[in-house]
Amino acid sequence: MRAIGLMSGTSLDGVDAAWLETDGERIGGFGPALTLPYDAILRADLRRLLDLAPTLDPADPFLADVIARLTQRHVEAVRAIGRPADIIGFHGQTILHQPQQRRTWQIGDAAMLARETATPVAHDFRSADVAAGGEGAPLVPVYHAALAQDLERPLAVLNIGGVANVTWVGAHGGLLAFDTGPGNGPLDDWAARHTNQGVDQDGALSAEGQVDAAVLARLLAHPYFARPAPKSLDRLDFGRALAASGVDGLSPADGAATLVAFTAQAAASALLPGPVRRWLVTGGGRHNPTIMAALHKRLHVPVEPVEAVGWDGDALEAQCFGFLAVRVRAGLPLSYPGTTGAPRALPGGVIVAP
Repeated sequence: MRAIGLMSGTSLDGVDAAWLETDGERIGGFGPALTLPYDAILRADLRRLLDLAPTLDPADPFLADVIARLTQRHVEAVRAIGRPADIIGFHGQTILHQPQQRRTWQIGDAAMLARETATPVAHDFRSADVAAGGEGAPLVPVYHAALAQDLERPLAVLNIGGVANVTWVGAHGGLLAFDTGPGNGPLDDWAARHTNQGVDQDGALSAEGQVDAAVLARLLAHPYFARPAPKSLDRLDFGRALAASGVDGLSPADGAATLVAFTAQAAASALLPGPVRRWLVTGGGRHNPTIMAALHKRLHVPVEPVEAVGWDGDALEAQCFGFLAVRVRAGLPLSYPGTTGAPRALPGGVIVAP
């Protein structure tokens, strides 16, 4: 089946789109992939929604306006792919994720997307899992496992977006997955406050700084790290801890270096079922040389971008939601006890016809 997957991640930088052919279990082939950045106003409005979401009225006109602009950008991404598809996987934009309160909220107008592209749209991938008591995230492990079928295992796949998550793929295909801690989110917010860019471009700011050991220790004392996996995070879950850590008293470079160390140490401290042969890194964080160097320093096996095994790290999450859309159509599970803490292997998602 031909699918287009769409992903707008917690980094809030744009929509990724990717075409692939799959039966929902194996990958038949890949096609075009692209990223359409959000304009500065849309990105700022999405960031504002993260702060408003806990008390936001779903009927708020501001929310409706952002949803319309967000969905239109996704329509443009599908058209830019330029290939027909049998189904579209539409993740939408997460603005709130509180699985312990059985709440997860991804915005986007699936009906509008289906109508404008004349293609069925699978969406709402997380709600069934959260309603059943699962974490609702991460959902990408089943796709990691499909990609890794011909690789030496066990291995770990680390995705560094706004939040970072890891998938452990066992020698015989077993899966464990969870959010390791913050990814680029705090570093992006820090860079936006202290530079004229919304990211630590090429790791330049963090490379100039020194890690503050005391601040790092306070951040790593967060109770999240003592929770057993599977577990997941909202992009802003560490907001209070960051405010109380003393990082705001550091220079821009030292603060950035300390936040990089926080992301890397949280990943390196992840409790996996056993040793792995290698770590493969995907997501925007792999483009930051300071983050990659920090991971190399803390892990004791090869650490490589996923391109080392022929995967496309810029398209991987979008590909995943095309893959998951086909699984939704086939009634196959999206989540498992070892990936989200679901009580059993669970299907999910909803399909909207054009």
